[in-house]
Amino acid sequence: MGGSRRRRGTLLAGAVAGAVLVSGIGLWATDSWPFRDSYCWGAWKQNSGAAFLGDGGVAKSGSERRATESAPPSAGRHHARCTVAVTSTVPDDDSDEPLRFKEQVTVEYGPVPTGVAEHRAWTARYFDGSASRLPDGLDGLVAGDRAMLVLPAGCDVDGRPSAVTIHSESTGDGHLGRVNMPFTIGSRSDVTRMLLDAANTGMRAAGCAPDKPLSATSPIVTIAEDDETAGNPLCRIPGLTLDFSQGSRYREQVGVVAERLQTCSVVWRTRGEPDEPAAQFVMTGEPRMVALFKGLPEGADKGLVRAECHGRQTVFYGNVRSGLKGAREHERQVFMNFTESVSRRIGCEAGEVA
Repeated sequence: MGGSRRRRGTLLAGAVAGAVLVSGIGLWATDSWPFRDSYCWGAWKQNSGAAFLGDGGVAKSGSERRATESAPPSAGRHHARCTVAVTSTVPDDDSDEPLRFKEQVTVEYGPVPTGVAEHRAWTARYFDGSASRLPDGLDGLVAGDRAMLVLPAGCDVDGRPSAVTIHSESTGDGHLGRVNMPFTIGSRSDVTRMLLDAANTGMRAAGCAPDKPLSATSPIVTIAEDDETAGNPLCRIPGLTLDFSQGSRYREQVGVVAERLQTCSVVWRTRGEPDEPAAQFVMTGEPRMVALFKGLPEGADKGLVRAECHGRQTVFYGNVRSGLKGAREHERQVFMNFTESVSRRIGCEAGEVA
């Protein structure tokens, strides 16, 4: 299937035309024809940066582009979603049925989830260790396959911060079954541009846009390290130790390590399947990022504590999935080791961290 994967079409955002109401947030189904040069409420234009926005995305035989989008956000409608995708088929030498592939990018606008499980899953996806910090004081993170931006306080909903997110997905469905494959949307600069275009468009529609549109001109500081086999200490943080079985497929990704933000994530990796989040550790002293953790259970035994560090409220967050915990009674100590090590690194004085 490897050769066939290389032949699959690259995702190109599609047209927004017609409207068929669907359940949930009210998606409008859109066909691949006629093509239009803008989509996702007009936020993205063809040939405007990322490869999948170019004309060649559906040039290969068997490729078809489709898009779905909700109504745009508004003062009374706080959630909006848009997905653009391309499907493609190529002949399979071993079967009468062709090999089918699908790549898609989803952008979402709205407040962070209210349910604890959904909130933790959201945090795991967008505070992933593969992501770099957005430049120029923007509150968010960006990688080649995902991005998140916390919007200004004027866009909060019932005290919860709103955010714009982007993530990609890719599958191949052939005679060997359906498999998930990595899909990079574009460079981090390309994805940042897409993120800001979607954010500025959404805020204008919702009536909470700042006087000056959000922008980024500085280079993005990329994460130097590739992911690596998870070990002890985990995330290279002294005292952060967990039990790993020999030959396990746990991989860790050390992310941002700065005074006001630190990220690290661990996943269980299985070929052909999505990475399964296994553990995550986050420290942030950025006010808008701190607000993202509101609503999660607090306490050392629940993996979330707040502290005053240099006069700033700072959040320390840890989430370890069941398969990686080992003895349950050690869970709180592992989190406290993380908190103490990171607070020492950023210069929190003794007694400042509860």
